[in-house]
Amino acid sequence: MAASYEVTATRKRPQDFDRLVGQDFVVSTLENAIKAGRIAHAYLFSGPRGVGKTSSARLLAKALNCEHGPTPHPCGKCDSCLAIAQGKAVDVIEIDGASNTSVNDIRAIKEEVMYPPQSSRYKIYIIDEVHMLSTSAFNALLKTIEEPPEYIIFIFATTELQKVPATIRSRCQQFRFNLISQNLIIDCLRSAAEDLSIKADEDALFWIARESTGSMRDAYTLFDQVASFSGDHITLQKIREKLSIAGFGAVSDIVRKAITGQGGEAINALSDLFSSGVSAEQIIKDSADFFRTLMLYKSGIRRPDILGAVRSDIPEDIVGILTEEQIEAALKAFLNLYRDVRYSLSPRFEIELMILRLSVLPSMVAPAELVKKLEDMKKGIAEGNVVIKAPRQSVVVTDIKESSPQAPSEKKEEIEEQPEEEPEEEVVVSEGSFSLKLSDLGALAEALRKMGKPSAARYITSVERIDENDGIFTFVTSKPLAYNSLKNEEKSLAKAIASAFGENPMIKLKLEEKNNGDSEFSPRMKELKAFFGGTLIKKETEDKEKEETNVPKHESIRTNEDNGLDPEPDEDN
Repeated sequence: MAASYEVTATRKRPQDFDRLVGQDFVVSTLENAIKAGRIAHAYLFSGPRGVGKTSSARLLAKALNCEHGPTPHPCGKCDSCLAIAQGKAVDVIEIDGASNTSVNDIRAIKEEVMYPPQSSRYKIYIIDEVHMLSTSAFNALLKTIEEPPEYIIFIFATTELQKVPATIRSRCQQFRFNLISQNLIIDCLRSAAEDLSIKADEDALFWIARESTGSMRDAYTLFDQVASFSGDHITLQKIREKLSIAGFGAVSDIVRKAITGQGGEAINALSDLFSSGVSAEQIIKDSADFFRTLMLYKSGIRRPDILGAVRSDIPEDIVGILTEEQIEAALKAFLNLYRDVRYSLSPRFEIELMILRLSVLPSMVAPAELVKKLEDMKKGIAEGNVVIKAPRQSVVVTDIKESSPQAPSEKKEEIEEQPEEEPEEEVVVSEGSFSLKLSDLGALAEALRKMGKPSAARYITSVERIDENDGIFTFVTSKPLAYNSLKNEEKSLAKAIASAFGENPMIKLKLEEKNNGDSEFSPRMKELKAFFGGTLIKKETEDKEKEETNVPKHESIRTNEDNGLDPEPDEDN
């Protein structure tokens, strides 16, 4: 008859303190207490699942009841040690606290403790998951565990220490068990594979250890499952295929395509994962693990047991593209998605939407970074290292030579800033390469006509010269009517330049008087000519009307342009 199969967790259960993995503090403390004969009447073992609490309780019972003891190193061969190892010892009673929660169960224990052990040194009660006992049951235990008979020892084990009443904890010696490191778990798994004559790849053992999250029992259970379908060789590829796991490489490929603008390819790769049987929850979980690994790696962590991946699996190209803030944002998004997906209409839709949103991840800026940039800009402005160019308004500088009635012989420079009747549609800052020529006046006239300014369009062609000085363009004309018309359309002229040439330079209008032999005429006649235009001529006859206007004899003005105006001199003058 073939021997019955024994699961690895049971087969590899430690039979002495030296083989208890990852709990050095517990082992050393218990061994020293046994050597010194300082045996407590109640112990409380607390910690995560599968880290050796129950095994330690059995080892303590074996050490106390060994025929060669009490000893920190029980022989494992005597009747007491063998009975405890097989769970058949009469004086070592294991009770499941989850199924014996009532006060009646505890009262039965109180009655039994009155009887001494039958064949052992101590009568030991091991109560697992003690936090499941009811309040009444805990109260019934108080007096018993505080002053038990000298041959009675209680060992409590729990995964939730906070649920054990303080009155119970204060009566026990407490030992806290820790999670087991991945390296120790890998070593134990490698030993288990050798015992079964199974070849196991290191990356496969690493994955099993990572999935166990520090629990040795979980690691052995998962190892048995993987060994059952892997034959004589355990590989990571077989694990991914059989357990429908996305895997680090598959997630890395999807993320790489998403953040490089290949959204369609990323969705195709995601669809292949769904087709291979990977669940939506598993994809979200693996994606969260991926970004967690990148976040830790970006922070300078290189230990595989902390990263959850070996160095060769880290995609350096993705790490180089994304910042720490962007990776953290992606991790937070997948964690939120895992919480929300249970209420979703379609988990697949949610994941596809998340993958497409990853395309904007490289351009995301964290609020802290924005604040830093603003502070740097503020500091640069204060120090003069950063110059902010304000929107340039339409400014027309008018230079009039001997054309003002108030000051005929005086040059006057007047700067008029246009009122802000409407916001500028576009601000164009001239870089110094822009220039205006007389050949550009046609385009400028066309722009004025499109703006509904036919008069300005007609007179802009009367400009005789365009001068440029320090970025200011001066339109020079000798015709007063052209000058006056353009002056009335200063804002339209500036907008027409911006519309026609895409620039917004400063402009200047100038009326230039030509020397036509008018020097012998009086200043008043020159003023009138400057305003109306035309030519000054001499007359021999006196005109009474000219005398009333204080115009000297033999002088009159004749306008050359047919504008329908007959100037009437001021009677006051």
